[in-house]
Amino acid sequence: MSTLARRAIAEMFGTGFLVFFGCGAIIMNNYDGAKYGVFGIAMVHAFVLSLAISMTMGVSGGHLNPAVTIGLLSIKKISPSDAFVYIASQLGGALVAAVLVRTILPSNVGHVIAYGTPMLHSSVTFPQAIAIEAAITFLLMSGVMGTIVATNAPKLGGFGVGLTLIPSIMVAGILTGAAANPARAFGPAAISGNFTAQAVWWIGPIIGAVVAAVLWDKVLLKKDGE
Repeated sequence: MSTLARRAIAEMFGTGFLVFFGCGAIIMNNYDGAKYGVFGIAMVHAFVLSLAISMTMGVSGGHLNPAVTIGLLSIKKISPSDAFVYIASQLGGALVAAVLVRTILPSNVGHVIAYGTPMLHSSVTFPQAIAIEAAITFLLMSGVMGTIVATNAPKLGGFGVGLTLIPSIMVAGILTGAAANPARAFGPAAISGNFTAQAVWWIGPIIGAVVAAVLWDKVLLKKDGE
């Protein structure tokens, strides 16, 4: 099996883990005996992403997010052809995971909440939602750049990235769903048929990831000889 094929499979599995357990946590929160609320949902997303990145970073770099891949593409840390394969794999993994959510978990609640598809609060405008998603993805991408890309970074595995989801979901979860990841929004939207405002979870995260990647690459990270 080619190196790129192995990396693509790792990206598919890692993204799938995030979507399955993230959407699953949102669905199960509606059952008596669960009710762990926004903080519990944030913790599930954070720990699953941390573990998924830690598991896959030695194979594929642990992107698990089209916005992260595009951010790294913007600073030439990945080739355009590889980035295309990564993004296709991430979306494929998200779709498979969403199908499993619909198949395995109780559908009565899942159907009502669109299987964990991010949604906009009525108080948030489309531009505000894009800005919110850009801001939280900026934080996530800063975690990638500061704890994984940086050669002198502390060895935190994926936890330096995954844990950024806790403050992000606590602040923005009610407003935009705090996806910070186009694949996380795409998977459940595809199986529920709810693509309302889907552009928010593409435009915002990509902007946030690219701005963070360029800032860290050009300003904050040490260059050779510095």
